[in-house]
Amino acid sequence: MRETSSTAPLSPDAGPATALGTGGDTSATAPVLLAFEGLSAGYADDPIVRDFTTDIAAGSITTIIGPNGAGKSTLLKAVYGLNKYFSGSLRLAGQAIEKLPPRERLKLGIGFVPQGRCNFPLMTVRENLDLGAFTLRGAAVTAAMDRVLAMFPLLADKLKVLAGNLSGGEQQILETAMVLESQPRLLLLDEPSLGLSPANQDQIFDTIAQLRSHGLTVLVVEQNAHGALQISDTGIVMELGRIFMVASAAEVISDPRVKVAYLGG
Repeated sequence: MRETSSTAPLSPDAGPATALGTGGDTSATAPVLLAFEGLSAGYADDPIVRDFTTDIAAGSITTIIGPNGAGKSTLLKAVYGLNKYFSGSLRLAGQAIEKLPPRERLKLGIGFVPQGRCNFPLMTVRENLDLGAFTLRGAAVTAAMDRVLAMFPLLADKLKVLAGNLSGGEQQILETAMVLESQPRLLLLDEPSLGLSPANQDQIFDTIAQLRSHGLTVLVVEQNAHGALQISDTGIVMELGRIFMVASAAEVISDPRVKVAYLGG
């Protein structure tokens, strides 16, 4: 899928790339869950993400923003093993995963909700949740469904409704719930608010913030920079496949270069 952003790139003379650490209270004190070290990944013979180095703290929410073609979605796919690895390392809780296939990364606790609708619209909410638990067996399936319905009560009231009849925000929540049934420790979200109304975008951001209270680590690519950064611990700005800036979300929001390029300021 194409990288997406609602704004033009940061000006090349806006100043050098900034690395201020992972920032935020959670990021500053929690152990590292995901560590990038010089990671390069992409497609065919061309790396899109180049020399990507940063740490993602356990229990934190990190938002990645940047212009079209910056490599944001490519980075998430690289974490899940959906594109070509070129060089560098990627470690989950200290374990090297850069050469593992997606199914092995899923077993290690990585969940991925890709961009765009990825449910089964002609199946009910319950049937979609049954499919989300495909890695589980027996009583674990029921336990997983009970767990996500407790997290998202609105789905419990719509179990017999066709997924295609849900609002955009409700469909995004359903897709997130399907991934959460496998109990990931790291959740990757690619443009969760894309195409949603402002009210549904707020609903999605509230949902993401709620996930942190359940101990999840969330790495999100988002075109609504302000909405996502407001609920995040850390912000990463990417340009041309590289890190332009890593800082606490509050520092990213207040940076004058980011304000001009992404926040309408």
